[in-house]
Amino acid sequence: MAEVTHGGTDALGVPAHDFSTNRNACGPCPAAVMALRAAHVAQYPDPHYTDLRAQLAAFHGVAVQRILIGGSSSELIHRITLHVVRCGGKSVQFPQHHYGDYLQAARVWRLALCSRTEVAAPPLLSWACEPSSPLGALEDIWPAWQAAPAPKEWRVLDCAYRPLWLEGEAPERALDTVWQLWTPNKALGMTGVRAAYAIAPTHATAHELQALRDLAASWVAGSHGVAMLQAWVSEEVQQWLAQSRMTLQRWKAQQLALCQRLGWQVLPGHQANYFVARLPIEDMAAALAALRKQGVKLRDCASFGLPGHVRLGVLAPVSQAALERAWLSLL
Repeated sequence: MAEVTHGGTDALGVPAHDFSTNRNACGPCPAAVMALRAAHVAQYPDPHYTDLRAQLAAFHGVAVQRILIGGSSSELIHRITLHVVRCGGKSVQFPQHHYGDYLQAARVWRLALCSRTEVAAPPLLSWACEPSSPLGALEDIWPAWQAAPAPKEWRVLDCAYRPLWLEGEAPERALDTVWQLWTPNKALGMTGVRAAYAIAPTHATAHELQALRDLAASWVAGSHGVAMLQAWVSEEVQQWLAQSRMTLQRWKAQQLALCQRLGWQVLPGHQANYFVARLPIEDMAAALAALRKQGVKLRDCASFGLPGHVRLGVLAPVSQAALERAWLSLL
């Protein structure tokens, strides 16, 4: 099985100017960092996450039994896939371009892989992410998802980047009809802390929710993850996030202008704090390696099915200047 490709820290260490991940470049969020420092690391967290689940439920305005705590969204992706397989799942559908863990989990359990234009055999697991990754665009699945799901169909929306929506307001969606995955560490600019949660749709049964909880390891999220998720729902952190979005909007406009100066072709439709550009070069691997040696890392989109393209998270002007210098040194 092919190794899943990720951005961020690599064998050379932490990049000085890391455009390869989609974390909020205004972070780490100071209030969330303070919460981590105050975490009770000498003790296990509550194995049932009673207070945390109640806080997350109140934040989203849902019943507490609909909240599932996860070690990360990737852990929940694998857990949900296993649950579908245990329920007789036969096939899985993806967007054309998508996060690699959806595919990895499906291959582990030998599910039939289907595009959205293909007829998939039920029981069916269907993935979507909005804003999408790597393009940061609106999802095209919602017209099909307006109809009620079949009895053996699991629709999962990855909401990792919805808190980082920069182009106007995130569209209203019928979120109560789908499984939602929430990964606040990206919005808080602290992806090194691993914890996430899922919100079950209203039609999920108590038996199904218990089955998914039973698939989790004990204390699936540690004390630091709990502290981050509790900070996430606080008014102080949400105010910081709103202010950071305004900063990211300015930085994004500057970064798009930089790409235009460099002759990079930016793909349209991006809504969040990242976008995809086509580079005017033939040897992508050599160029990215040369940039990495200068402390600048971009995300090769070949694993997303977009060879010749890179995904760029929006960074501060100082990092944009470093990117420009490094790129011009290659020409």
